[in-house]
Amino acid sequence: MNAPEPPPTPSTHPISRSTQVAEALVLAALLAAPALVCMHAKAVADPDVWLHMRTGQWILQHQAIPYTDSFTSFGAGRPWAAYSWLFDLLVVRCFQWLGISGLLLYTTAMVLAITGAIYHLIRRLQSDFSLSVLLTLMATLSLTRVFSPRSWLFSILFFVLQLDILLDARKTGRARQLLWLPVLYALWTNLHIQFFDGLVVLALAVAEAILSRWWTSARTRLSPAWLCGAVVASILATLANPYGWNIYRIGFHAASQPAILSLIGEYRALPFRSPADYSVVFLALAAAITLGWRRRLPFFETALLAFAAVVSFRSERDMWIMILIAAAILAQDIATSKGTRQSAARFTLPITAAAIALILFMGVRAMHLNNTRLRAALAQKMPVRAVEVIKQQGYRGPLYNPFTWGDYLIWDLRMPVSIDGRTDFNGDPRLERFYATWNAQPGWASDPDLQSAGLVIAPINYPLTQLLRLDPRFQLAYQDNVAAVFIARRLNEQPVATK
Repeated sequence: MNAPEPPPTPSTHPISRSTQVAEALVLAALLAAPALVCMHAKAVADPDVWLHMRTGQWILQHQAIPYTDSFTSFGAGRPWAAYSWLFDLLVVRCFQWLGISGLLLYTTAMVLAITGAIYHLIRRLQSDFSLSVLLTLMATLSLTRVFSPRSWLFSILFFVLQLDILLDARKTGRARQLLWLPVLYALWTNLHIQFFDGLVVLALAVAEAILSRWWTSARTRLSPAWLCGAVVASILATLANPYGWNIYRIGFHAASQPAILSLIGEYRALPFRSPADYSVVFLALAAAITLGWRRRLPFFETALLAFAAVVSFRSERDMWIMILIAAAILAQDIATSKGTRQSAARFTLPITAAAIALILFMGVRAMHLNNTRLRAALAQKMPVRAVEVIKQQGYRGPLYNPFTWGDYLIWDLRMPVSIDGRTDFNGDPRLERFYATWNAQPGWASDPDLQSAGLVIAPINYPLTQLLRLDPRFQLAYQDNVAAVFIARRLNEQPVATK
C-alpha cells in the first residue's frame, strides 16, 4: 500500500493575542455571513417544507410512522414512505415553538453548522488562514441557492463531515475516525434520502485502498480492511430506519425518473442566470487544473471530481456536491509558505460565538423579521388569502391544484390535493399530464382530474387559469394578485369574491 508523500513540515510560529482576536472576529463574520444571506422573508415561501410539517404533525398525532398516503385524492391508501420523518418532526416542532420564524431558525442554524463544517474541513487541509477563509466564503456563497428550509441541508452537512473524516484519515492513517461513520449514517438515513451520495464516496475510498497495492496514483494510509469494515457498518446503520432495506428501493426509484429532469426547475441543469452558477464552474475548473498540475492524477480526488461533475451538472439542486469537493481539492492542493499556525486560544472561542450572535441579532432587527412580516411575504408567493376565502365560504372539492402548491395546500387547506411535490409518489405519467394541463396544451379539457374537480386553485398567470375564465363548467369565485379560485357550476353557485 502506497502512502501519500508527506509534505515538508513547516515551522510553527506563535500568534499574538491581538492577531488571534482579529482572526476570531474574521471567523465570526465568515460564519455569520451565509446565515445572514438566508435570513430574509422570502425564504419561508419554499414550496417543499409544508408537506414535511404536515407529515411531522401526523406523526405526533398518531404516534406512528406513515406507511400509506393520506394527503392526496388519487393516492389515498397507497403505500408511501416518509423517509425524511426525523426532519419532519424537527421542522414541525420549530413551527410549533416559533411559528413561521421557526423555519428561519432551522435554516439559519443549519447554514451556520454547514459553514463551520466547511471551514473545519478546509482548515485541516490548508495551513493559511486567509486562504482558508477565502475558500470557505467562496464555497458557502456558491451554496446560497440551496439555503432554504429543506431536509437536503442535512445531506450537505453530513457530506462535509464525511469528507472531512475521510480526507484526514487517508492522510494521517488515523482509522479510528471512521468509527463515526455508522453513527452519521444512522442519522442521515432518517433525515434525507441523499445518503446514497455519501456511500458512493465511501466506495471510491475503498477502491483507492485496494488499488493502492498495485497503482501508484492510488495513495492512502488507510487499509482496505478498515475501510471495508466502515462501509459494511455504515450500510448496516442505514437499515436503522422504519422502512428497512426498502429505503434503497425507494431511493433508486426517486433517482430514476426521467420526467422530473425536464419538468421541474430545480432538477434541471444549471441555468447560468446567477453569479452562483458561474462560481460552480469556476471551482470545478480550478480543481481540475490543480489536479492536472500533478505528475500523476491522484485516483481518489480525480474520481471524486468526476462523480461530482456527473451529479452536479445534471441537476442544479445537487450542485453542492461539486462545490464541496472542488473546495476540498483546492484547499489540499494549493501550496503556501505560511507554515503551520498555532491553534486558536480558548479565549477566542467565546469572542467568536458572541460576535456571531451579535451579528445575527442585528440582522434580525435590521430586516424586521417577525411572524407577521413573514406571513405577509408568504402570501406573496403562496395562496394564503385564497385558502382563507375557501375556508370561510366552505367550498368543497374534489380539489384541482398545481404541482408547486400541493404541499402548502396539504398544510393549510387540509383538503386532499390532486397532486403534491412528491415526484417519486406521483410518477412520471401523472407529472407530465399535470404539466400539460396547466400549460393548456392540447387535450387539457379532457384531463380526468380537472373534469371531476369541484374546486380549482390556480396561479393567476398560468395559461390554464385564463382558459378557465371562459370555461362554462367553472365559475370564478375569488381572485387576488397570486391566485384565482374556481368552483364547478354543477356543484356550487356562489358570488364572486375579489381582492
